[in-house]
Amino acid sequence: MAQHEHVRVAVIGSGFGGLGAAVRLRREGITDFVVLERADSVGGTWRDNSYPGCACDVPSHLYSFSFAPNPDWPRTFSGQRHIRAYLEHVTDLFGLRPHLRLDSEVKLMTWDNDKLRWNIETARGSLTADVVVSATGPLSDPKIPEIPGLESFPGKVFHSARWDHDYDLRGKRVAMVGTGASAIQIVPAIQPQVGRLTLFQRTPPWVMPRVDRAISGAERWLHRRLPLTAQARRGLLWGIRELQVQAFTKHPDELGLVEQLAKRNMARSVKDPALRAKLTPDYRIGCKRILLSSTYYPALARPNVDVVASGLSEIRGSTVVAADGTEAEVDAIVFGTGFHVTDMPIAERVVGTEGITLAESWKTGMQALRGASAAGFPNWMTIIGPNTGLGNSSMILMIESQLNYMADYLRQLDVLGGRTALDARPAAVENWNHEVQERMKRTVWNTGGCTSWYLDASGRNTTIWPGTTTEFRRATRRVDLGEYEVVRTPVAGASVARERSEATA
Repeated sequence: MAQHEHVRVAVIGSGFGGLGAAVRLRREGITDFVVLERADSVGGTWRDNSYPGCACDVPSHLYSFSFAPNPDWPRTFSGQRHIRAYLEHVTDLFGLRPHLRLDSEVKLMTWDNDKLRWNIETARGSLTADVVVSATGPLSDPKIPEIPGLESFPGKVFHSARWDHDYDLRGKRVAMVGTGASAIQIVPAIQPQVGRLTLFQRTPPWVMPRVDRAISGAERWLHRRLPLTAQARRGLLWGIRELQVQAFTKHPDELGLVEQLAKRNMARSVKDPALRAKLTPDYRIGCKRILLSSTYYPALARPNVDVVASGLSEIRGSTVVAADGTEAEVDAIVFGTGFHVTDMPIAERVVGTEGITLAESWKTGMQALRGASAAGFPNWMTIIGPNTGLGNSSMILMIESQLNYMADYLRQLDVLGGRTALDARPAAVENWNHEVQERMKRTVWNTGGCTSWYLDASGRNTTIWPGTTTEFRRATRRVDLGEYEVVRTPVAGASVARERSEATA
């Protein structure tokens, strides 16, 4: 990295959010930007998660950029390898490689009140930027629970997002901890190989069949020759999910029929009544993410699998002990225990106008204006920020809406001219967050009777968007300057410039 490099925009992360931001910047005619990536290649979560069976639970034609359609998806639900290859393709197609700064983990970002810019320290040097777009994503930093005795376990331990491909699981006794979206893919992938698999399940998930199939050569040919057919396919997938939203956000009781379908799916594969009882959730379907698999239940019914309906609580040498006292001798422990979502580590590395970190600002819960801007952190935006997650559709739709907001944000700075910054007004952030939380009260995520990773430590849902993707796109189409304080390079001090801006707003 060049000494004292300065750019107009620094993008943090090179997953879907970061690469999408980079493409949009170029399409807006902005080339003075860098993409800071901590790893040695692009891909984000689709680079990091390479565990056996890893695939997307959103249809391929919807889980891709509208501006970069892929007519050659091999399956209706594509695997990690193909999604990562797609992101590499996007990087090359839009000429993003000159902007990449790989192996450049951001250590600290500090706002300079006098120069109105961000000072950024990375693993490969320092730089400054007028605007920071943080696209680190909520599924980037693995979470492993603190288990007494874990540090002295003599066997192999790793998280699903840090899979050790050099470790041979064949014939081994393996403990799988967790029953989330990763675990239900890992279990059927490794069950035929391992000697014995013990699944530690704190809460059973609702699982629906995964209707996956190979996309035929004829379909791919048609999508290449007639791109409108791929657009129509994407539109249909999107429309179905938009129609489903009201059941999640306004009428959770309507999901009872879906529960019956999920129970029938289980009954087809799990004949043992005792095992079915363990696997049947006691909360409304949709409260946690509905998982898709046609192989999970059959794998659990195999003779070399034990389901422990209790969380892992202790480890004594090679013995893993559940909270209900169940014990098992294992050679390896695989944690499918999720990520730091409501306590994203990047927030500890962002220091705003008052000298406090974003993590300190969010100590009572994450909140950001339209999911993008935090008060006290001028010219800083986040992609997939607070309350932008989805429970039933493609996050790429939300990312593209936030890219619209980012583009207009930069246009507004150009119109204002000079050394200028926009700082979200605390009242605007509070009003937005209040509206979101009011809408959240009747959603299945808050009323369904479960504890999920959507909720923060205080039980507040700071993760999910309580509406349709269409509503969010409307809400982020334009930047409302009335929701921001305009900060200019001061003549006699930064505070004077701020007060004048407030007085004239």
